[in-house]
Amino acid sequence: MSQDRLIKLACKDCKRTNYWSSKNKKKVERKIELQKWCKWCRKQTTHKEIKK
Repeated sequence: MSQDRLIKLACKDCKRTNYWSSKNKKKVERKIELQKWCKWCRKQTTHKEIKK
């Protein structure tokens, strides 16, 4: 996995970085939003891509 493809995913509620993922930046231009488990909120929340 290349370094330039890595993105951080942060919880929308508590703003903590919980996950790292990758995406093809040439094909996907918008910011990714996924439903993921947040261990600090203790529930499933929306996680949005943030800057490194």
